[in-house]
Order: sequence, then C-alpha cells, then structure tokens
Amino acid sequence: MSQTPFNLQRAAVIGAGTMGRGIVMCLANAGIPVQWVDNNPQMLEQALAAVAETGAHNVRQGRIDQAEADARMARIETAADYLAIRNVDLVIEAVYENLELKQKIFRELDGLLKPEAILASNTSALDIDAIAAATRRPQQVLGLHFFSPAHIMKLLEIVRGAQTAPAVLDAALDLGKRMGKVSVVAGNCDGFIGNRMLNTYVLETRKMLLEGALPYQVDAVLQGFGFAMGPFRMFDVVGIDLQWRARELAGVGQDAPEVQVDNRLCEMGRFGQKSGNGYYHYEVGSREAEHDVTVDALVLRVSEGLGFQRREIGAEEILERCLLALVNEGAKILQEGVAASAHDIDLVYLNGYGFPAAKGGPMAWADQQGLADIHQRLLALETRQGDHWQPARLIGELAAAGKAFADH
Repeated sequence: MSQTPFNLQRAAVIGAGTMGRGIVMCLANAGIPVQWVDNNPQMLEQALAAVAETGAHNVRQGRIDQAEADARMARIETAADYLAIRNVDLVIEAVYENLELKQKIFRELDGLLKPEAILASNTSALDIDAIAAATRRPQQVLGLHFFSPAHIMKLLEIVRGAQTAPAVLDAALDLGKRMGKVSVVAGNCDGFIGNRMLNTYVLETRKMLLEGALPYQVDAVLQGFGFAMGPFRMFDVVGIDLQWRARELAGVGQDAPEVQVDNRLCEMGRFGQKSGNGYYHYEVGSREAEHDVTVDALVLRVSEGLGFQRREIGAEEILERCLLALVNEGAKILQEGVAASAHDIDLVYLNGYGFPAAKGGPMAWADQQGLADIHQRLLALETRQGDHWQPARLIGELAAAGKAFADH
C-alpha cells in the first residue's frame, strides 16, 4: 500500500446535536484533538456538559479512570467559527439532513481549510457527490456515516463518492481502526448499504400490518429469530415522528398507504418511547415496550378504511417476507458494486442493525439456505405479491452456477 499523504492528527466536528456529540467522543476517545463548532453557543455548552457527564458515568462504572476521562475532555475544545478550525486535517459535518445546508457548509469550509484537509459528511442517505460538487476538492470529500449512539455503535459506513481518492479512503479506514470501529466502504446511492436494505424490509412490515398482521406479532417473530428488536419497537426507539416530519417537509410520500398507521400515531402525539406511547406503551421512566390494544384497533381501522380485506398472517410468512426483502436488496447492492462483498453487507447488518450474530448476517443466511432455494422462494413471492419481488439478476446467475454470494 502506498504511503498515504493524509495524516489525520487534528479534527473538527460541525454540529452539537446527538450525532455530533457521539462523533466528538469517538475522536477524543481515540486520542484525536477535536474542535467543535455549532452556530448556537448555548447548544454547544449543553453538548459539552453532556460529554463530560458521559465521561463521569464511565468512571463511575469503572470503564475508565479519572485521568483518562480528564485526558479525553482536554482533547475537546469549542471553536467560535470556521476560521478557528482552518488548520485541521479533517472536518466531519453532522448537521441535520438537508442537502442545501450541507452544500453551503462544504462550500464555506472548502474556501477556508488548508488544501490537504478532508471533508466528511455524516449523512445517512444524502448524495455525497452532490455535496462534493459544492467544493473544489471533490477527491477529498466522502461520507462517514456513524450510527447512533455514535460513541457506542461499532459500525461506520465509509461512503466513497465518484471522485473520492483511494488515499482518502485509506485515511478514513485508518481513522475507523483508531476509533475501534467496524468500517465498511459503500458506494454512493440512496441509503448506501444499511438503510437501503432497511427501507425494503420496513416497507414489507408495514404492508403486512395493512394485510392482516399486528405490530406486536411482527416484532415477536423477528425477535424470536434473534433480531435485537423488531421493526416497530425500533420505530419507537428512533422516534416515529422523524420520518413523518421528513415526509411533511419534503411534501412527498405522506399519502402512501403503508405510512398511514404511522401518520395516525403521530397525529395522536404517539411518537414512540420518548413520548411514553408509540406502537407500544411505556410507563414513566421505563423502556419496557408494553402491548397496547388501542394500537391494534387503530391498525384495523386504518387497513379497513383503505379497503384491505384482512387475513391471518402466520409467523412463517412474516419471517419469509422480512428476510427475503433484505436478501434481494442486498443482491442488488452487490451486483451494482455498491458493496465490495457479501461479507461487507453482513458486517453492516451484524454491527449496525441488530441482525442475529449466530445467523452470520442476511447474505450468509441466504447462502446457508442455498441460492437455488432463495430464487424459487422469491419467484413464489413475485407471483403472489407482485413485481417488486422479482429476484435480483445476480441471484439467478449464482443459483444457476451452483454458487453462493460468498463466491461473488
């Protein structure tokens, strides 16, 4: 490997929200001095206090000693503006998901930072090339998609833009190693690897609610398979209102049948765990998801109002549709070259999405079933459920050759 010219010794983070806080901790914990910028000084102060409290909590738990906690805090300093961070080697932007805002920030940073500085965005789905296009250094722009909470979750999706230089990817992989992350390089597409697959899985679970399943039944089946949590519990943890507000803001998607249950819940102020009610009920101060019959009744009302004839959906069908949605999208990601290998896709699912470790990841699970079998099952779903189940070309090719995803 050629010697990388990018020596990442000093970093800066833009944004003091939840993700910014976690990323600052990742850097400081790895021994990297970090300057922190947010246009709201009050928010920055609160964020700094929250980071100090996390350090104190780790000391109380015996994970680190006081000297280590002090050393970590000493590596973090607040900066008044972009001018103050002009000498850093790397900037990670962690503001909310808005392309114009990110482009504006990158344009400003590009004009101020030294020529060899790397610019990274912690976007979970936005177009890295569109962000890079706002700069005169697109070869030094990439995505560093951390997972929340960033200082705890192991996964780091490193998103390469069309022009990202190999040495810049090497520097990012090296940084991931220093932070103790499991790093996976992904191509630039909507949702990258993890969220692109999650979208197909989530769509299937929402369709099943309309067809006859109930949220607690879907979750029970997936948790029974070994997932850390089912999709509806996951929505409650993340906040059902995030996507609801995003759809409102974008002015698209709010009429889709599949999101009507979410929409009704949000209109009732049931945003998930944080509001005490979502798909489940939560007692004050508890994270225990309790089955709520009012949600079951709401699901029935919404689906019947949309004209669905509800039917019994068994555990086998729930599992089949959820797993095969992941596998089929994973195969498309592989055939498009968005992921370098099936193993990389599995790493993403094992480390960022709670896929059961014992099953090895969605692609390894499919290989264990045999791809000829997977291909037949997808064709059966296509016949019953429609065109979106058409098997990815790669599955048919590998099945015909008697090969597995691992051989690709």
